[in-house]
Amino acid sequence: MTASSLARTPLYSLIQAQKAKFTEFSGWEMPVQFTGLKQEHLAVRSQVGMFDISHMGKFIFTGDQPLQSLDRLVPSDLSRLTPGRAQYTVLLNPEGGIIDDVIIYDQRPDKTVMIVNAATKEKDKTWLLSQLDQNQIQLTDVSDDKILIALQGPQAVNVLQPFLKADLTSLPAFGQLETELVGDWAFIARTGYTGEDGFEMMLSITAGQALWRSLSEKGVIPCGLGARDTLRLEAAMGLYGQDMDDHTSPLEAGLNWLIHWEKEDFIGRSALTAQKAQGVTRRLVALEMEGRHIARHGYPVKVNDQVIGEVTSGTFSPTLEKAIALAYVPKELSKIGQPLAVEIRGKDYPGRIVKKPFYRSPHKP
Repeated sequence: MTASSLARTPLYSLIQAQKAKFTEFSGWEMPVQFTGLKQEHLAVRSQVGMFDISHMGKFIFTGDQPLQSLDRLVPSDLSRLTPGRAQYTVLLNPEGGIIDDVIIYDQRPDKTVMIVNAATKEKDKTWLLSQLDQNQIQLTDVSDDKILIALQGPQAVNVLQPFLKADLTSLPAFGQLETELVGDWAFIARTGYTGEDGFEMMLSITAGQALWRSLSEKGVIPCGLGARDTLRLEAAMGLYGQDMDDHTSPLEAGLNWLIHWEKEDFIGRSALTAQKAQGVTRRLVALEMEGRHIARHGYPVKVNDQVIGEVTSGTFSPTLEKAIALAYVPKELSKIGQPLAVEIRGKDYPGRIVKKPFYRSPHKP
C-alpha cells in the first residue's frame, strides 16, 4: 500500500507540522513517533501525553433501547451499566471467537456509543447490522466526522480541567460526560489504552483541531503509535489482530472477567460454556526475558527445546527497562514462574512467565 493510498485523520497536517515520523497502520498513515518513543512513553507515565486516535471506528446507536439490543452480542451484562458509564467488552461470534474488543458507552434513554478498532471497523459494522433489527435500532457511523484525542498520564486532569466547567475529578474510571470544550460539543470519557489515568475525547473536526493546537501550546507532548504500543503492553492490554482474533476466545485471551455467566443468553455462550467445562488448551501469558533481547510477534516459544507456543506482542519496556512479551502457551505450562525460552534469530534466550500486568500505575483513579 502506497503512502498516497493511505487514509489520513483530520489532524494529519497539524501532526506533520510537528515533524512526526509516519507509518502505515490498518490502512492509515499514522505518526509512529515525534520526539522519540522513550521520551513520549515516559512523559505519559510521569506527566501527560496526547495521541491522535481518530482512525478508530465510532458508532452511534439510536432507537428503541439500543443498549438492550447490543446486550445479546457481548458476554458482559450491559444491564449493569448506568447512564454516564462505559463497559470494555468483546463482540463474539457463535464459536466464542472475538470479532473485536470494544468500549460501549451508555447514553440513555435513547443513545449508545461504541468505539471499535480501525482495522475491524467495516467487519464490525457488517456484523452489527446483520444482528440488529434495523427497524428498531439505527447505527450511524460517525468515524469520518469526528476527531478522537486521547490525553493520558497522571497530569491529565490538571491539563484538561481549565478547558471545562464540568468537574473532572468527580468523573470515575469508565465514566463519561457530554460538555462544551473549545467552544463546541464534546464527548469525554475517563478511558484509555496506556494503563494510566486519562481521557478520550470525541469532538467535531474543527473543535478537535482547535483542541490539539491548544494542548500543544500548553506543552503537552504529542505521542505516536510506538509509545502507545509500549504503554499498552506494559499494562498487558491486548492488541486485536495480534493478541486476540476471531479464533481466540476470551477464556484463552485472559478476558474471563468480561464474561458474566449469569446472563442467560448471548452469542457464543454455548461455545464458551463448553470450553469452560472442558478447560482451555492454551492461555495468553506474560513473559519477562532475562536479558535485553526482545521477543517479538511471531517468535517461537520453547520449553526443553520444543516449540510450545508463539509470541503475540513483545517490546523493551522503557519503564521497567526489561524485555517483555505476551504469548500463547499450553495451559499446563502457563503457571507463573514457568521457565521457558524464546527463539530469536535462530538462538534461544531464557525467560519466565510473570503475573499480569507488567506495570500497574499508582496514579489511576
